[in-house]
Amino acid sequence: MTRTLGFKLGTIALLMLLLLIPLLMIGGLIGERQDQRDNVLRDIAQSASFEQQVAGPMIVVPYRKLERRWVEKDGQRVPDVQTVSGQLYVLPETFDSTLKVDTELRSRGIYQARLFHAKGTLSGRFKLPANWGVEGDRDDYRFDTPFLVVGISDIRGIANLPVLRVGERSVPFEAGTGLDWLQGGIHAPLPTVDVERGAEFDYALDLALQGTGQLQVVPVGRSSTVAMQADWPHPSFIGSYLPNRREVGADGFTAQWQTSFFATNLEDVLRRCTAQQECAGFEGRTFGVSFIDPVDQYMKSERAIKYAVLFIGLTFAAFFLFEVLKQLSVHPMQYALVGVALAFFYLLLLSLSEHLGFTAAYGLSASGCVLLIGFYLSHVLHSLWRGVGFAAGLALLYALLYGLLGAEDYALLMGSLLCFALLGVFMVLTRRLDWSRVGRAA
Repeated sequence: MTRTLGFKLGTIALLMLLLLIPLLMIGGLIGERQDQRDNVLRDIAQSASFEQQVAGPMIVVPYRKLERRWVEKDGQRVPDVQTVSGQLYVLPETFDSTLKVDTELRSRGIYQARLFHAKGTLSGRFKLPANWGVEGDRDDYRFDTPFLVVGISDIRGIANLPVLRVGERSVPFEAGTGLDWLQGGIHAPLPTVDVERGAEFDYALDLALQGTGQLQVVPVGRSSTVAMQADWPHPSFIGSYLPNRREVGADGFTAQWQTSFFATNLEDVLRRCTAQQECAGFEGRTFGVSFIDPVDQYMKSERAIKYAVLFIGLTFAAFFLFEVLKQLSVHPMQYALVGVALAFFYLLLLSLSEHLGFTAAYGLSASGCVLLIGFYLSHVLHSLWRGVGFAAGLALLYALLYGLLGAEDYALLMGSLLCFALLGVFMVLTRRLDWSRVGRAA
C-alpha cells in the first residue's frame, strides 16, 4: 500500500460523501418523473372521469313548517308565526348491490392511466314511517313531493340512462341531487306515497359507471350487502370497512362487504350533516377498491436508491479487503469510477422502467453494471478470475436487493440479516490480519 491506512480510509469516506451528490440528483429526478406522471394521469381523468363514490339511494322529503313563538312588540308580547323550510331523509331498510368491473388502460405518451367500467344493480327495500317520522303537531307541516337521490361524485362517468323501478312503475332519473351538501348525483321523483300510514316498497336501478383510480360505496342501508367482481389482480381494499369475503387471483378478484347501522351509524351522521353541515363523516363511511398499482416503477426505484449507499459501501469494503489481503494497490480514482458506475445503475433503472417495466429494466441495468464493473476490475485487480468473482458477488447483491424490493413486509429483517452476514464475512476474512502492520505500510 502506498498510503497509510488512515489516509486510505479517509479518502474512501470522502468519495462516498461525494457520490451522494449524483445519488441525490437521481432521487430528485425520480420524484420529478413521478410528479409528471401524476399530472398526466390527472389530465386523463379530467378528460374521462375521476374517482367515483356512490352514496345512496335515499329519500329526501322537502317540507315547510310553521313555527309559533312570542315576541316583544311595543312593550307587549304578541304571537309571531314563521315558515321554516327543511328536508327530511329516509335511508333504505336494505341496500344490495352487485357490481361487475372491467378495467382498461388509456395511454398518453409513455404514461398510462387505468380506467374502470362498473356495471350493476342497486336494489333493496324502503320502509317509510308514518307522517315521515314527524312527531308533535302534524298540522304544522306541509310536505312537498319526495324524491329519491343517488349521489355520484363525478356524473360524467354515468354511461347509461338510469331508471328507478318502484314496484311495477318506472321513473327516469334527472341530473343533480337538489341538495346543497351532495351536489354530484341524480334524482327521481317518487310515486304517490301514503304519508299518514307510511309504506313499504322495493326499489331497483341499473347503473353503468366509468371512473379512474378508485370506486367506493356508502353503505346506506340498515342492512347493506355489496358484491363486486373485477378483472384487476392487484386490488387495494380501501375505506372504513374491509370485505367479509374476498378471493384474489391472477384473473382478478371477487369481494363481498356486509354492514349494518350498528357499524355505520349513518342515521346520526346524516342528521349532523343536515343540521350542522358537517358531512365529512357521511362521505367517509365508505368501502371500496383502488385500481391503482400499489407499487409502481417509481416507488420501486425510490426504494432501490435508498440502498445505494449500502451498495457502494460494500463494494468499497471489498476493494479494501483486496488491498489488505492481496497486497494490491487500488487508486482512489478507480474507487470513484466503480462508485459512479454503481450510481448510474439507478439512472438506467429509472429510464428503462418507464418503457420496459420494472423487472426487465432491473435485469438489464444490473447486468450492464455487473459486466462493466467485472470487465474493469479484471484489469484493476490483475486477474480475470478476481474480476469474475467480484462481478458474481455484485450480481448476488443485486439479486438480494431485488428480493428486498419485492418483500416489503420483511425488507427491514432481510436487510438487517444481510448486513450482519456481510459484517461476519469481513471479520472472518480479517481475523488474522495485523492492522498495525497494515497501518505502517507506506
